[in-house]
Amino acid sequence: MSEAQNVLLSDPASGKSVELPLIHGSVGPACIDIAALPKATGHFTYDQGFIATASCKSAITYIDGDAGVLMYRGYPIEQLAQHSNFLEVAYLLMNGELPNAAQFAAFDHEVAHHTMMHEAFRTFLFGFRHDAHPMAMLTGMIGSLAAFYHHGLDLEDPDMRRLAAIRLIAKVPTIAAACYRYSIGWPLRYPRNNLEYVDRFLHMMFEVPSEPLQLNPVVAKALDLLFILHADHEQNASTSTVRLVGSTGANPYACVAAGVAALWGPAHGGANEAVLRMLAEIGRPQDVGKAVERAKDKNSGFRLMGFGHRVYKNFDPRATIIRQMTHKVLAELGVNDPMLEVALKLEEAALKDEYFVSRKLYPNVDFYSGIIYKALGIPTEMFTVMFAIARTVGWVSHWLEQSAEHDSKIGRPRQVYVGATKRDFTPIASR
Repeated sequence: MSEAQNVLLSDPASGKSVELPLIHGSVGPACIDIAALPKATGHFTYDQGFIATASCKSAITYIDGDAGVLMYRGYPIEQLAQHSNFLEVAYLLMNGELPNAAQFAAFDHEVAHHTMMHEAFRTFLFGFRHDAHPMAMLTGMIGSLAAFYHHGLDLEDPDMRRLAAIRLIAKVPTIAAACYRYSIGWPLRYPRNNLEYVDRFLHMMFEVPSEPLQLNPVVAKALDLLFILHADHEQNASTSTVRLVGSTGANPYACVAAGVAALWGPAHGGANEAVLRMLAEIGRPQDVGKAVERAKDKNSGFRLMGFGHRVYKNFDPRATIIRQMTHKVLAELGVNDPMLEVALKLEEAALKDEYFVSRKLYPNVDFYSGIIYKALGIPTEMFTVMFAIARTVGWVSHWLEQSAEHDSKIGRPRQVYVGATKRDFTPIASR
């Protein structure tokens, strides 16, 4: 990176000016370092939602929204989706390079042997209402890991930080499956460490003591693909939350629990649930045209969920990959889902409509992921939990990266105060 160039900013009101350095990454647009701005001019910047503000330097994920590009550690998502698997991608995100055979075997063994939950977790889990939302349970359960792995956690020790990351990658699927089984009254299933990562999770989710689970390989492949696509996505709301909490030196399990809470929002990880509800509301393929017209009417209150993206101004590259897998899963499993027909009609109609084309409202990854989850037998309320399992890898990778920085600062955004100006207190009897 180079910081040789400067940008000169002038304030006509005060007559002051300041030279601010340009920060160049390895790829992508340069950023203006505004750290000296307040001292030089007395002004801060205002950027609601941090749309135009970089809060950190990261070497993990790169997105070019205009070109529809997503890369993990420099590898295009299309190549990883075709040739890799989720656990290998997890190693890549954590360590910066793809593993060789020996490194992957060691990593796989390490993750597999941290999958068990402490038995006290059962008591904690059983304290939730049986009809609690799985994301509420997941947030609490992950946060409680801080109570189990607090003593002896030296955040200055890279090996201990790495162990915390491994524990989270290993245990979150176990916790997620336990939350699901508790919600439907099934006995908890212990992880089978002789299985691969995704297969192990599916067995914990769906296997019952009375009969072994016959798992279709396409199911595991589809879920593995979804996990890869959801593993990381730069400085989104939940990842930024993990970094913000992590900047305080908080316990890593608490940091990830905060990320889960942020992910739960319907504008973030809950978007694929919203897509399914929208498709159900439309109901029939022949009603898609009416739905499109309603979506264009600002007064209708109806929105097309799963179209457009805050970052991608072109086609979401993940959507292209997942669309192909959607057709493969439904064909292999023999699923005749009317929702898919509605989805395909909706996609076709929106991509031909000038209103959506001019605004570049292309289908995003949430548009198809909910349909795949539904085809795999995963209930709607578990969709965001599935997202959280995958994104845990990204969260811990960013936490590790941040924790290794020597010049890391505690997050402290500024604000524009719009409240009352100074006024004097009046006793209650006089008000």
